[in-house]
Amino acid sequence: MAATSTARWRRRKDERPGEILTAALACFAERGFAATRLDDVAARAGVTKGTLYLYFASKEELFKSVVRQEIVASIAQAEEMVAHSEESAAVLLERLLANWPGLIAASRIGAIPKLVLGEAGNFPELARFYLDEVVRRGTALIAGILRRGVERGEFRPALDIERAVFCVIAPVLFTMLWRHSLEPYADRPLDARALCATHLDLLLHGLSAPEPRE
Repeated sequence: MAATSTARWRRRKDERPGEILTAALACFAERGFAATRLDDVAARAGVTKGTLYLYFASKEELFKSVVRQEIVASIAQAEEMVAHSEESAAVLLERLLANWPGLIAASRIGAIPKLVLGEAGNFPELARFYLDEVVRRGTALIAGILRRGVERGEFRPALDIERAVFCVIAPVLFTMLWRHSLEPYADRPLDARALCATHLDLLLHGLSAPEPRE
């Protein structure tokens, strides 16, 4: 009986960081960074504030851990997929865009970009962190796909990759901002999957190398 109780306690202890991060994401999504208190996160996670401090030294570190678990981990998975794939650049773009709506809908992580954009001026350290670990890494991933397309002759050789990257991500960012700002007041929800499909169609027609003349 004692062994069973000890095993259950250890299992519960191992789950606590994840439970705290889930509670933190919910609080950040609902209230923003400045208005979220560690007391609120602890209460939502069902732990004491002292227990929360055992895992996270500050609210800033807690926020960074949320971003790393929910966003950076997804970027890492996409990097792994691209690195080991011999598929065309068009197919890789399609796979990325097809996955984004599900990722946004599956959790409240779509609120994080809005939070960062809205509070960057008051929390420059967090803005720099997000820029380094999310924006730069994510744009490098997409730039690599576009570069592959140019090198293989799929995409136009004169493509401005640095600017095209932002054209790729713009609708995704817009969808996140819309969902967590204006959508509750709109007549109907934005269909993220349809938007991404339309965006991909426009992208591929604009990126494709012209057919050689006979």
